[in-house]
Amino acid sequence: MKVITIGELLIDFIPKEKGVNLKGVQNFIKHAGGAPANVAAVVAKLGGESIFLGQVGHDSFGSYLIDKLKSFNVETKYIHQTSKRPTSLAFVSLTDVGDRDFVFYRNPGADELYEASMVPKKEFDRNILHFCSVSLTDNPIKEAHIKAIELTRKHNGLVSFDPNIRLALWQDHKKMLDVIYEFLHLTDIVKVSSDELNFMTGFDDEQVAIKSLFVGQVKVVIVTKGKEGSRLYFKDIDAVIKHPGFTINSIDTTGAGDAFMGAFLYQLSKNNLILNQYNSYDILKFANAYAALSTTKLGAMENIPSLEEVDAMINNYKE
Repeated sequence: MKVITIGELLIDFIPKEKGVNLKGVQNFIKHAGGAPANVAAVVAKLGGESIFLGQVGHDSFGSYLIDKLKSFNVETKYIHQTSKRPTSLAFVSLTDVGDRDFVFYRNPGADELYEASMVPKKEFDRNILHFCSVSLTDNPIKEAHIKAIELTRKHNGLVSFDPNIRLALWQDHKKMLDVIYEFLHLTDIVKVSSDELNFMTGFDDEQVAIKSLFVGQVKVVIVTKGKEGSRLYFKDIDAVIKHPGFTINSIDTTGAGDAFMGAFLYQLSKNNLILNQYNSYDILKFANAYAALSTTKLGAMENIPSLEEVDAMINNYKE
């Protein structure tokens, strides 16, 4: 089974310095990024099959990004290049513990001009589709997402959604939430961070907030809690699957959520889309380990771990 991701593929400029806001940063390092692209890279790095659907500029950055995904064995034949707009850029600042702040140069970027007509019809046979909210603004790519979801449903696939909220990209935060909930209804699995859960639902009570996400097609809700691991909730099963996470020295958390989701979807594809109370703990454990390991180096995509590295971490870790 394949994991198909759709959305943004962009350049992350990450500073060499920590604890300095963007105004004070002197030196940046170029890294490949974009949450859906990161997920595709993780799946391929682990040995799974992944396809990325999207668009970059007909520029040096765009060519670099396509080559980077190819280096992970991600299928890139459906990536378009356009001369109408440049490849999107994101400038990131890091705190002393590796947390991030973003400034985007997009509005619109080449990725936002990806059209529904560009979505291939033949790749959706019982596969997984994954996307995020960054590309759900009022541009052609929103309609492309709808087309991809329709094709996934038609061919008995599974739809995965990580809102991955970036407030800097939305002038109207109410509209952002409306769009997120529009697509949430079309989703089988949704992954949110603790902060996103509170922001999206407005509920301080976590259990009430989680229950409110079971709308439309949603069958599984995953809540990631950083160093505290993650929890998985089923709509139709009265069970909460918890994993406490892994303690590790983090350098850069950029892409940690994508690493988690890529590892999770890789395992789900290997389990023939079967997710239940019996196998979900091991899948969460693997995803938590992979996400933790991904934070030990700079960049979301440049240094993602191999299957051997994450297996070694799990086997050698003392809880």
